Amino acid sequence: MLPAVSIINRLRENGKYQIKYVGGHKGIEKEIIGNLGIEYFPVSTGKLRRYLSLENLFDIFRLFYGFIQSLKLAFQFRNSGRSIVFSTGGFVSVPMVIAGRIMGHTVFLHEQTSRAGLANRIGAIFAHRIFVSFQDSLAYFPRSKVVYSGYPLRDECFDQEIRSYEIAGTNLAHLDRPILFITGGGNGSRPLNEWIKKNLDWLCVEYFVIHQVGSLFYSDYAKLTRSNYLPLAFVAKGMIDLFKLSHIVISRAGAGTVCELLALGKPSILVPLPHAQKNEQYFNALEAKQKLGSIIVEEKTINDISLKELFGQLAQSSQKPAMAPNGLDFLIKEIDQMASK
Repeated sequence: MLPAVSIINRLRENGKYQIKYVGGHKGIEKEIIGNLGIEYFPVSTGKLRRYLSLENLFDIFRLFYGFIQSLKLAFQFRNSGRSIVFSTGGFVSVPMVIAGRIMGHTVFLHEQTSRAGLANRIGAIFAHRIFVSFQDSLAYFPRSKVVYSGYPLRDECFDQEIRSYEIAGTNLAHLDRPILFITGGGNGSRPLNEWIKKNLDWLCVEYFVIHQVGSLFYSDYAKLTRSNYLPLAFVAKGMIDLFKLSHIVISRAGAGTVCELLALGKPSILVPLPHAQKNEQYFNALEAKQKLGSIIVEEKTINDISLKELFGQLAQSSQKPAMAPNGLDFLIKEIDQMASK
């Protein structure tokens, strides 16, 4: 979702594109795109499961209906002149990618993660050009089509400006110790939260600890009245500023998070989500380990590892961080070049 928003915001700056968004009936994307003032077209979608399920039968019909809807949209968009179908993945994109190719549109596809999912591997058959966030992803697609672009990050990732020092009513501008930021993702992570709780006393001596715990866990962690400890249910805005201000980040390893940490050169400890598709978060984290010197902790071993020792390893690391490429600039250039033909 965030890559699409970054691309949309940049394309709107020059005012020469008519942007339309095709997505699912459910989920938060309709609200987000609506807030941007972009016309939204919902289509039916399903999921191709690799196991026996009654839902597979229903999803075949959902996908077929979504394809018919997408064909109508692709024909409608064709009448408005040269068009590019740009897919950022997910099963909702597959019918539109196929329909776009049938109707003669240029089809671009972007793979966000280090391990290509089934939806993008199907979409790649119909795409004219495929872009990937991680170099390891190149192996999943035809050489004649794929190119390493990087992840389309927000412009804030490539400057040193702090746009706001304020978070949850706390001003972070004049703290007397470095900031440690922990996040288990938007919903929080019980194992990660408990790991931090076990180490909280010494952490609060050395750091100002900001802990995104997730809404399900917030009431319990709000009771932990430690000085230099700020638990939050969710960081709704200012995440990039928080990354910039932090001395160390402990986080899951979603593709966007990893690429933001790479761009900022931020010391980090990554705890990949163990049930992610194809264990993709672990391989995302490997990119950060190789390029940034990040430390990977698997969730199943989290209680057997000394957090204090990991901090010592980060402090001793002499690896020079490699800046991530600005994938947004690359993708916008490709879109502009295709649109001008």
